[in-house]
Amino acid sequence: MAKEEVSEDPAPPVRASTIGAERLAASEARRAEPTAIERLDRYVPAEVEAKWADTWERTRLHETPNELAGRPNYYFLTMFPYPSGDVHVGHWYAYAPPDAAARAMRMQGKNVLFPMGFDAFGINAENAAIDRKIHPAVWTEKNMAHMREQFRMMGAAIDWRREVVTCYPEYYRWNQWMFLRLLEKGLAYRGDAPVNWCPRDETVLANEQVIGGRCERCDTVVVKRQMTQWFYRITAYADELLRYEGLDWPERVRVLQTNWIGRSEGAEMAFPVEGHPGEEIRFFTTRPDTIFGATFMVLAPEHRLVDVVTTPDRKAEVEAHVEKARNAPEIERTAEGAEKTGVFTGGYARNAFTGERIPIWIADYVLVTYGTGAIMAVPAHDERDFAFAKKYGLTIREVISPDGTSHEPLGTAYIGEGVMVSSGAHDGTRSEDGKRAIAEDAKRRGIGGPTVSYRLRDWLISRQRYWGTPIPVVHCAKCGVVPVPYDQLPVVLPRNVEFTGRGGSPLSHVREFVEATCPKCGGAARRDTDTMDTFVDSSWYMYRYLDPKIKSSFMDRDAGRKWLPVHQYTGGVEHAILHLLYMRFMAKALRDLGELWFDEPAIRFRYQGTVVFGGRKMSKSRGNVQTPDAYVKRYGADTLRLFMMFMGPWVDGADWDAAGIDGTWRFLNAVWRLALSRPVAGDADPDLEREIHRTIRKVTDDLMAFHFNTAVAALMKLEHRLSSGSGPTRDEGIRTLLLLLAPLAPFVTEELWARRGGAYSVHQQAWPAYDADLARSEEVTLVVQVDGKVRDRLAVAAGLSNDEAQAAALAAEKVRQAIAGRRVERIVVVPDRLVNIVMAK
Repeated sequence: MAKEEVSEDPAPPVRASTIGAERLAASEARRAEPTAIERLDRYVPAEVEAKWADTWERTRLHETPNELAGRPNYYFLTMFPYPSGDVHVGHWYAYAPPDAAARAMRMQGKNVLFPMGFDAFGINAENAAIDRKIHPAVWTEKNMAHMREQFRMMGAAIDWRREVVTCYPEYYRWNQWMFLRLLEKGLAYRGDAPVNWCPRDETVLANEQVIGGRCERCDTVVVKRQMTQWFYRITAYADELLRYEGLDWPERVRVLQTNWIGRSEGAEMAFPVEGHPGEEIRFFTTRPDTIFGATFMVLAPEHRLVDVVTTPDRKAEVEAHVEKARNAPEIERTAEGAEKTGVFTGGYARNAFTGERIPIWIADYVLVTYGTGAIMAVPAHDERDFAFAKKYGLTIREVISPDGTSHEPLGTAYIGEGVMVSSGAHDGTRSEDGKRAIAEDAKRRGIGGPTVSYRLRDWLISRQRYWGTPIPVVHCAKCGVVPVPYDQLPVVLPRNVEFTGRGGSPLSHVREFVEATCPKCGGAARRDTDTMDTFVDSSWYMYRYLDPKIKSSFMDRDAGRKWLPVHQYTGGVEHAILHLLYMRFMAKALRDLGELWFDEPAIRFRYQGTVVFGGRKMSKSRGNVQTPDAYVKRYGADTLRLFMMFMGPWVDGADWDAAGIDGTWRFLNAVWRLALSRPVAGDADPDLEREIHRTIRKVTDDLMAFHFNTAVAALMKLEHRLSSGSGPTRDEGIRTLLLLLAPLAPFVTEELWARRGGAYSVHQQAWPAYDADLARSEEVTLVVQVDGKVRDRLAVAAGLSNDEAQAAALAAEKVRQAIAGRRVERIVVVPDRLVNIVMAK
């Protein structure tokens, strides 16, 4: 079947102000002669979609100028993908609905920037180099080309002129520039941290490469190793990151971030270690009021003092436990319900408040990365300590009583507030007051005092990998660590690298990369062979979209003033903590460096759920990947887009089941037939007019709220109603249906709009407006309360007056029974929603 012939000549450059007129002229010229598809009576998606994809590109429909007269700028950003090459329906689920929302906003009069790029660095490319003997750059370019074609197939309204690719030197040079600026500010530094180490491959592994405590590649038992690495000081912004003023972000995301930051008020104190003058165990507690009940101390197995306090007779058992705990994932060690195991070190500390000699243990549930890596154990008032003390026969002493009397022996830990008992001079003190008193007492003694602790740790950005941004420092025997000068950026990744999967970072074996000259003394130096965490790439990419080619700065500041901060951000909830937190940190750090003028990178955020198959996340290794290509070939991209939006609430995700896609296909065919059908004679239809206006209101509200499934349902309902309509109201309804459907099914609506004589493009038309009176629901549910207690729910006509609503409520049988024999004092009416009858006392 012949396609429409399209000229291959590129469109000439045009000014933003003339884009609409020139596109319209081009459209009129194209419509002068009917094409093959315009002679068809049936819907053939492949023909429709190929035609309009070409047309949109040729007319530059999706290009967004930095300013458009009469249209406010709106920056709509969705998280860019990692080009894994493993494209499945879950990718479409993440990108097609936001595309629909962005298209709708354009039609509603906004100048919408909807860019895309690729988070192109990452470990998968390096693994591909090892497994498939292909360079990461080649593998990545191939996958990006495939994903660009997927976005084109999807019909995404992306301005590809603004594409950013994080593995290109013109992008990652600004990672290096930011690193140097943060280093100057004291927000980047080197420190020691434990890493996952594979002894066989002699390399560091990411957490996701450790499966069941073993290397995913060679199945060797993974061990922990201390290494000096680079950090960003995100903890400097811990308190500010807990503030969400002005942000329209879901409560779930705010809670996840708040818990991750983990701000706790309490006291830090120290107990001396017996037999080791000058050594002390420093610990943080949120319950200083329980200090008289501290009957033993617990160190993390990795704590510095373990070797100091362990006695010779306990050494073998302690070392065995340390090795076991060190190689267990932290999430397993601290999981709720997990058995708490530990070993006595043979050492003792002195409780500074009771004077008692208390044993020092190590236990897997205490982490060296949290707090000080040590705790005072108060088993009477902490559930984990209680279980541990019961298991190992340690002393349990009640020091907080709910009522001031003794409840020993305790059958379980009491973790609430109460009155201090068995606490010396503090007996009888309320625990809230005791917290302050003990903390201040510790301060007077010089052993601690009130403080705030955070669960959040500084961001470890070092990776012993090749496929990432090189860290721009050299190591000089004379000068130490020396930053690379700004005018020598970017430090470019070499291409001549051997990938074996062993021996640490592949960069360390590239002599011409490693050997460098010290910028300070001119002597021989070695480049740092670590690369940056890929979360660094995605922490600021939204600024680069404004002009990805600018060479003088990471961002076009003039364009930034027009677009930033991002108005709408979307992405997976799995990124609610790390990516979003790092993105917020980077915005605040760049602000303090004088580079940004706002506090938060994105004002509004919405997340989508995950599409799984058979209850499991899609992956090639599980053999459950559902690719979009087969569905597009059979049903078309519009059907797949619409089906995904109709599966259920976008925020919840879905278990992929294609059984319902035929229904969506039938709906689009029904729209096709309806739009191309002959007019049906008849008079104006007020009922149909109300239905049209209710649908406009419903779809408008739902798309802005990301309730795509109910928007699709409303459109299906309208199509069904129009199919039996007549007269001018029907014709107006079909026009409205196409406009409302256009953002969700962009190809077929463009074709039908053109066939009905509409000006190019349907996506440049004004969004339908609704009349509030006509859009009012025909029937609403009126909740009736008596003294605030729900007594009945009434189905009533929308728009009842207050008197009518009161009369309906008082006439209800259940309400009459509830108020029988009593006097009504007043009645409160919330129109179309609630009637609350307040009775006299």
